Amino acid sequence: MKRLLLQRLMAALLAAFAVFAVFDTALAETKGEEPIIDAAGAVLMDGMTNKVLYAKTAHEKLPMASTTKIMTAILAIEHGNLDSTVNVPKEAFGTEGSSMYLRLNEKLSLRDLLYGLMLLSGNDAAVAIAIHIGGSIERFASMMNEKAKEIGANNTNFVTPNGLHDDAHYTTAYDLALIAAHAMRNDTFREIVSTTYYRAETGEVIRTFKNKNRLLWEYEGGNGIKTGYTSVAGKCLVFSAERDGTTLIGVVLKCPQMFDAAKALLDYGFGAFSKVKLISSGDSVARVRVEGAKKSTLALCVKEDIMILLKNGDTETLRTRVRVDAPLIAPVDAATPVGMLEIREDGRLLCQSALYPVENVESAAFSDHLERLFKRWCV
Repeated sequence: MKRLLLQRLMAALLAAFAVFAVFDTALAETKGEEPIIDAAGAVLMDGMTNKVLYAKTAHEKLPMASTTKIMTAILAIEHGNLDSTVNVPKEAFGTEGSSMYLRLNEKLSLRDLLYGLMLLSGNDAAVAIAIHIGGSIERFASMMNEKAKEIGANNTNFVTPNGLHDDAHYTTAYDLALIAAHAMRNDTFREIVSTTYYRAETGEVIRTFKNKNRLLWEYEGGNGIKTGYTSVAGKCLVFSAERDGTTLIGVVLKCPQMFDAAKALLDYGFGAFSKVKLISSGDSVARVRVEGAKKSTLALCVKEDIMILLKNGDTETLRTRVRVDAPLIAPVDAATPVGMLEIREDGRLLCQSALYPVENVESAAFSDHLERLFKRWCV
């Protein structure tokens, strides 16, 4: 009897193992396939080149809730002094929604307000920052829109610095990813949004913040960026992760399971794409004519490796374009850039790198000109 029970138990364990083995095989077979994301808009982007790796209704105009604060923060960093003192104006005091609970006329550093803005999602901090940097909410909104156009976020319009709902305040998943990618190239911004806990000691009370972005704890390499929610916008998340020197930026708008969706998109990006070196630093990529030089032509090179994320197993058509600033006239200094190399994919600029002469070029002496004339006559 005992032997029969033992046999049945072993059979059950083997059957269970077989099920798990089949399941693991299925996961391996589907690795690299695009995930199914329940969101009104979603994008996954290479943080270095802005190459889109995944998109779902990426250009539909949608409300963005507190992910608005990404733009508020980067403008404050680019235009403000983080050690400056900000006086909390009446417009910021008692702002609805998530809050730092700032006191009227309380004085805090811009740095502490930025941490409260991005970690705690303080709507009152956003207003205080906007007035400190722009002089008024309206003027700051104009600055936000100017910056959006500069970045290439052409289907975005800002009205508020905090994302409290306004029908005229909207973005797209693609635009928001562009804004986030721009912001993450700033060291100060990246440090703020990757911070899990922060202690703000300026102001009338000491405040301790815990970042609302769970990916910082739950996803390997997670390093940003911002959560958002309003009843109209739903749950929104702009997220980022870095592994082996590759940074991926993602956006999900109106996404009920936003953290799960972000993890699925990041897994897809890191699993299905690999970084490929197109051009090595120092490689000659073009030759141009030089007027008045001993040598009539000159090789140009880049001084940095050009790396592109390509989908595993795919062959993609990339086109290069060389732009030289003006006709080159000797002498030419090898340390001075003379043009730009552009890499394009499907007509879209993917990345660009400055072009440098591979060597110094001296001006031709009178004897050099005579020698050239003599060679021409002999021919």
